[in-house]
Amino acid sequence: MAGPRLRRKVLIVEDEPSIRNILYVLLAGLGCDSDVAHDAAQALAMLRQDRFEAVLLDLRASDPPPEQVVSAITEVRPSLVGRVLVITGEVSDPQTFESLERSAVPHVARSQITSHLWMRMRALLGFVHSSADSRTP
Repeated sequence: MAGPRLRRKVLIVEDEPSIRNILYVLLAGLGCDSDVAHDAAQALAMLRQDRFEAVLLDLRASDPPPEQVVSAITEVRPSLVGRVLVITGEVSDPQTFESLERSAVPHVARSQITSHLWMRMRALLGFVHSSADSRTP
């Protein structure tokens, strides 16, 4: 008989309650527990205190720029290299996207959260893909 499956823990860095709730529900559907930080500074403090297997970082909740926040996150927790997903919204500055692409920081548009987040998070957390698992919530 197999032992109980450990739930993965994800840090959500999001200042908008409605988006936070969507992320929380989607992650729960993946079998993940979530904690919430309202900005990058709070996220870094939480990462120093607790272990997480992935981070969802809202672009608007990250000041300094997201690539610097991702760098700071992975400096605090090297195990999170490649496990930070930036959520973008209506960004009018093309340099922001260029910077994310140049830094190879995975990102998903806010308008595509429900359709793409499930797939991206499964990849970040290393879930095995099967036809039964390809559905979205």
